Amino acid sequence: MVTTQDYDSSFENKWCPGCGNFGILQAMKNALVALNRSPHEIMLFSGIGQAAKTPQFINCNFFHGLHGRALPAATGAKTANHDLTILVNSGDGDCYGEGGNHFMNAIRRNVDITLLVHDNKVYGLTKGQASPTSDLHMITRAQPHGVILEPFNPLAVSLALNAGFVARGFAGNIDHLSMLIQEGVKHKGFSLIDIMQPCVSFNHTNTYQWYSERAYELTPENHDPSDYSGAFEKAREWGDRIPIGIFYQTEKPSFTDNIETLNREPLVDRTYDPDNLRTLLKKLS
Repeated sequence: MVTTQDYDSSFENKWCPGCGNFGILQAMKNALVALNRSPHEIMLFSGIGQAAKTPQFINCNFFHGLHGRALPAATGAKTANHDLTILVNSGDGDCYGEGGNHFMNAIRRNVDITLLVHDNKVYGLTKGQASPTSDLHMITRAQPHGVILEPFNPLAVSLALNAGFVARGFAGNIDHLSMLIQEGVKHKGFSLIDIMQPCVSFNHTNTYQWYSERAYELTPENHDPSDYSGAFEKAREWGDRIPIGIFYQTEKPSFTDNIETLNREPLVDRTYDPDNLRTLLKKLS
């Protein structure tokens, strides 16, 4: 029987007290236990940033990569061993800024991974400058006169690219977020869960209280996740009321499903003849 203690890490956690990342970390552990997945069945990927430190604080396989480059590495791992359950932890700057192109192409490929974006609307590791999702006119240390760029809307962009699973969670609602992670992992294909994550050090606008007063859960009574047009409407809703939950979900073949040679068995389980490889390299040299 898997327990959350199985996922406890021995690394010392250096996040700020009260950081929203703690709620996301706990929601991840709860979700993996609820799915009855053992640590050896899980592989986490991350880039650079406070969110990207998450794999260090959970006991399982993980790969810590470069800024914005977690998704290509995760794609490679899923291609080599599509029996692994793969989750990517990234921040809004790491994923939507430095890794924006990889974000879009992972959606287009429909790689069977779950992307958790810790969206705190600032660059928390590098002292609080504006990120792609910072609200217009937001004051930061690097933008003392306010942000002048329109914020990036990851949910709307994902929908425009026809992502198969698009959701938003809140780090202050661990049970609901855990449910979303479970559903994202169970979904066959690319799953985005953008997570409203308060940054207690550098974002004093989008606080726990600010989100709690505005967030409301999507339910069968107020939204149908198979309604593509309705999902766009919900994705654009921001301000006095902010929806959280599954915005859109549809089934379609995943990246590895579309590659015939991968349907027999994972690459990691196959043997190869090094002589054939040497012959090929000699022809190419």
